Amino acid sequence: MQRRTLLTALAGAGASAVAPWAQAQADFPNQLIRWVVPYPAGGGTDVLARTVAEAMRQSLGQQIVVDNRPGASTNIGAQAVATAKADGYTIMSADNAVLAFNEHLFSKLPFSPEKDFTYVGGISRFPLALVVHPSFEAKTMKEFLDYVRTNPGKINYASPGNGSPHHLAMEMFKNRTKTFLTHIPYRGAAPAMADVMGGQVPCMFLDLASGLSLIQSGKVRALAIGSAKRVPTLPDLPTLAEVGVPNTEVFAFQGILAPKGLPANVTQRLNADLNKALGNPAVVKRMQDFGMEALPGTPEQFRTLARAEAKRWGEIIKAAGVKLD
Repeated sequence: MQRRTLLTALAGAGASAVAPWAQAQADFPNQLIRWVVPYPAGGGTDVLARTVAEAMRQSLGQQIVVDNRPGASTNIGAQAVATAKADGYTIMSADNAVLAFNEHLFSKLPFSPEKDFTYVGGISRFPLALVVHPSFEAKTMKEFLDYVRTNPGKINYASPGNGSPHHLAMEMFKNRTKTFLTHIPYRGAAPAMADVMGGQVPCMFLDLASGLSLIQSGKVRALAIGSAKRVPTLPDLPTLAEVGVPNTEVFAFQGILAPKGLPANVTQRLNADLNKALGNPAVVKRMQDFGMEALPGTPEQFRTLARAEAKRWGEIIKAAGVKLD
């Protein structure tokens, strides 16, 4: 009888010990959520995160506070999330840098993109287009390739910086076409675009989130887009594959990560509310304005996409010899 009473007491103590954590999971969310953006406020990633966060707040019933943690090519923000408590109250915007590039660009990272995060879901992707200054003599991709091959190393291209999607998109283009252009890195997209529009640098790969209006207004001329199929916002612009540059799909993409070990039910709740937010009219409009494609789906689909992109870009980064340390 005493043994049974002791076992009952121990069982009760164990249940009471786990009850608060289990209850916290069941009640999720019951406090504000911190959304880390590894870029400064005001940029495209920040604006999109705030738009999606507001839509998710409506269904989650809790405030979502955006916490901008820029620096070290997104590694500062990513490390802060990787080391946070896995309770669902810390999440982050993750893009090509965290998900696919940095593990190849840096000799050592303070986290593993494969092992130190829970993949919650995709947000969006948007292709990059090869653009030239309107006065540039090449009017088609064939003419551009002929010109570059006739003048190896003499044609400069701009990018927002070393290791950016724009930089690596051109490295993939060079790899596929066996051409040589000289990289001119800038400190951000705005000055790079300004010099291409001004004619100081003849060309660059430009993401639609930043450059759709420039293309539509004729301030730059697009030769081809790095998507699998033509995009609705630029229906007359051919894909790279259509103009003779196959296997060169180049796009930026974003999703949400959380610390590793996030409980399955919390992951599922965040994923469901994220997918719901992607259908919110305000989010749909913002994505249309940016030329983005929504990426609803499961956490596993997001992980599969991210790891496939890491493998694909790793080969290009290694071949180009690009390093950030």
